[in-house]
Amino acid sequence: MANINLTYEERAAKHPSPVARRLLNLMAQKKTNLCASLDVYTTKEFLDLLDTLGPYIALVKSHVDVIDDFTYEGTVVPMLELAKKHNFMIFEDRKFADIGSTVKAQYGGGIYKIAKWSDITNAHGVPGAGIVTGLEAAAKEATNEPRGLIMLAELSSKGSLATGEYTAKTVDIARQNKGFVFGFIAQNRMEEQDDEDWLILTPGVGLDDKGDAFGQQYRTVGEVVKGGSDVIIVGRGLFGKGRDANVEGKRYMEAGWNAYLQRVHKD
Repeated sequence: MANINLTYEERAAKHPSPVARRLLNLMAQKKTNLCASLDVYTTKEFLDLLDTLGPYIALVKSHVDVIDDFTYEGTVVPMLELAKKHNFMIFEDRKFADIGSTVKAQYGGGIYKIAKWSDITNAHGVPGAGIVTGLEAAAKEATNEPRGLIMLAELSSKGSLATGEYTAKTVDIARQNKGFVFGFIAQNRMEEQDDEDWLILTPGVGLDDKGDAFGQQYRTVGEVVKGGSDVIIVGRGLFGKGRDANVEGKRYMEAGWNAYLQRVHKD
């Protein structure tokens, strides 16, 4: 069972997933556990925000299918350049939820070709274990670079059905596919067995807001990290309502890192 009081480096040293190892070491190196969720609608706004926030983040969470002027050369190529410039990883928040053969085509092909460039993606457990088989096959066909999957075990929206038995079954699917699956989108840590260390990525994190009109609910950085989250996912708190992304990026980076240091007793 994972000891959340261990440092990121200590966990990376024995983690079975190459993607998890890279992310844990990157967070330790940059002293940040912040993931920027950039749901914007033009390539320029996306890339400008990413360049501003790049120094403060370990991970960017993208939804490229909402970018109105998306092109591979115009959107993905410069995103990869920024990832190299600022040393962060890419997480395309695709939330796959279909049978294996369909998600294989969606992940590896189409206009987005997600498996070619995104270090991490995610999936629902609704279709069963075949969804993971399809995604892993697409990743192997698309690139020689390591790719990783996180499962959607819990959501931050009010009234979410991802609870109880659904969450437990999703964990079971992950256990059948250790290595490619390395963690969960969740509000809390999963129940782990002796040899397990699932990374927990938590959305719905805010230092100021409590929620929105669409059912989103926010918890503080301290709450989620103390509860076992490894990566805090922040969106509008970084750039919404006229906020200065440079100021907020530094603010959330420091808040997340300080909460982590307190958890591992390095403060």
